[in-house]
Amino acid sequence: MIGRLHRLHPHPSDLAKVIGVHGAMAILQGLVLALLVPVLRALLQPEPDIDAALPWLLPGAAGVTVYWVLKAVSTPIDFAVSMRIAAQVRNRLMAHVTKLPLGWFTSSAKAKLSRTITTSAGAVAHLGVTFGPPAISGALVPLTVVAVMFFVDWRLALLLLLVLPAAFLALRRSGRIVAEVDRDLEKAAVEIARRAIELGQAQPVLRAAGLGRVGSGRMRAALDEHRAGYRRGLRRTVFPNLSYTGVIMLGFTAVLIMGTHFLLRGQLPVADAVALLVLAVRFLEPLGTLTELMGVLHAMDNATTRVQDILAEEPLPDSANPISEKRDAGIEFAGVTYSYGPEGRPALSDVSFRCAPGTTTALVGPSGSGKTTVTRLVARFFDPDQGSVRVGGIDVRDLDPAALLDDIAIVFQDVYLFDTTIEDNLRLARPGATDDELHAAAHAARLDEVVDRLPQGWSTRVGEGGARLSGGERQRVSIARAFLKQARIVLLDEAGSALDPENEAMVSEAIANLTTDPGRTVIVIAHRPATLATADAVVALDAGRVVEQGTPAQLRETGGMFARVYTQYENARGWHIAGTTTGAD
Repeated sequence: MIGRLHRLHPHPSDLAKVIGVHGAMAILQGLVLALLVPVLRALLQPEPDIDAALPWLLPGAAGVTVYWVLKAVSTPIDFAVSMRIAAQVRNRLMAHVTKLPLGWFTSSAKAKLSRTITTSAGAVAHLGVTFGPPAISGALVPLTVVAVMFFVDWRLALLLLLVLPAAFLALRRSGRIVAEVDRDLEKAAVEIARRAIELGQAQPVLRAAGLGRVGSGRMRAALDEHRAGYRRGLRRTVFPNLSYTGVIMLGFTAVLIMGTHFLLRGQLPVADAVALLVLAVRFLEPLGTLTELMGVLHAMDNATTRVQDILAEEPLPDSANPISEKRDAGIEFAGVTYSYGPEGRPALSDVSFRCAPGTTTALVGPSGSGKTTVTRLVARFFDPDQGSVRVGGIDVRDLDPAALLDDIAIVFQDVYLFDTTIEDNLRLARPGATDDELHAAAHAARLDEVVDRLPQGWSTRVGEGGARLSGGERQRVSIARAFLKQARIVLLDEAGSALDPENEAMVSEAIANLTTDPGRTVIVIAHRPATLATADAVVALDAGRVVEQGTPAQLRETGGMFARVYTQYENARGWHIAGTTTGAD
């Protein structure tokens, strides 16, 4: 346990303080109890000898005083170390997950991460410092007491010593079962966390279905499974815990019987018998609490395992000599194949194309064709299984990750905004931007008209995830970030199919503004004819493969996928406009 805790919090001075203070307190308890022997021998005589007891009472009083001083000192030490461990572990977790590929962040992994950061990291620190010291006492006090008893009566000391291996075996079995139960309960708890997140996100759907009060069936099933698992765990741990307690009580009974036998036969003085009885009780008392402590320590061990499991997830490899400077903002895919999992079909298969610096390339294709995967590989959210992705003529795996992302702005379909003001969300792109630069970016993204009509303007809070803004307004904030960042590469999901006409027009205009900068290379997942018409090149994807490449004018003449997509969207838009006009009449 100590070794695993040290690996998570590699600051030996903190752990040494806790172990040193509580170890000293445990040994001091045994030594103070040892002073009972000469004291009782002096007092339990036909003529009590106070003078003979006094030399032992004084160091005993001093020992008790030192013990309470250590106990008072240990509380702030324990608290401070616990806080430092929790902060260290959480910082390591958050720093590590920022390096993991985006594919790792499934709904299950996000629920696991949330539980680990909020619960497991705190449990490692709290349990390690709060219940670790009693475990130290539970081990050192009995050993110290046995060592003292050997100086009084080796036979009873040996009998107590024989209790230890039997108790250890029973405790080990109990601890193993408790650990298994704790792992099962944690799996159920992670599922509850996952369903709770789902419950919050799916409230509109649930309320529309009349399930707003009772929630989804999967949430109820997760709660039922957790309760059932808890009952199973209680049943599994009853007998092992009783077995351990039985071993402890059997050892105490044996010492009591043998001590009485020696006393009645005159082989053990009364004073020694009383002292040995007190020592035997103190020997067995911490052992009796170890069954509860063992469960806690196994829970801590499992919490440590959960933390280490996340820390063991492999981040994307860093180059030994990362390159920071790129000659230009050109993008090239060369024979790229990528799958989201070892068992899944490739999301991209042998994809090759080039985006010249300062040009706009539109990606078209049906849902699932690999368009979003292309943009994520450019930003190095993943590494390709085969082939290479180059930016500025350099493989992204050889580029310094910070330098790569500093040159890239990303506008995806699902825009996430933090629950703060519009200004704060926009300044994430460039915290040091001036007010003039902020307003220029907002104007180019057509965000300024959104800000103007909000009651608190730039200081308006957007709500969790940007819930107080519409989808089009959130996209305008995201596009404004791209302008403010002044990145040479913009990866953009046009994503206008669910927008109202006003927002669609504004977003289209903002996208057009992005593509007019001759120093900016843009890859846009495009659907609208207006965006497609302004693209310098089009790459058509189907089932993860490139099926067409060329300029929009060239591909419209071929009658292939691009021509069909273009025509279908124009027809659908014409029908929508006609239907709206008819309805108005």
